[in-house]
Amino acid sequence: MVFCKKLGKKAEGLPYPPYPGDLGNEIYEHISKEAWSLWTAHQTKLINEYRLNPLDSSAKTFLRQSMEDFLFNNHIEKPCNDLDK
Repeated sequence: MVFCKKLGKKAEGLPYPPYPGDLGNEIYEHISKEAWSLWTAHQTKLINEYRLNPLDSSAKTFLRQSMEDFLFNNHIEKPCNDLDK
């Protein structure tokens, strides 16, 4: 059990750090399984909407920042649709 910073409540934690390094440990210690699931669904939307290649370094940077904002800063990057412009 962890106190989830994203959800603001105590919830089931992750079985292991889902990301390498210090950020992965921070997620493991402070983000619940439920919140991580919300992030992975949102990440999929970002990848699809922006047509990102997750192996591209600029896409990795964008996704990492979006993940930090989503999980810890309560900021959600909303995919834009070119048709909305």
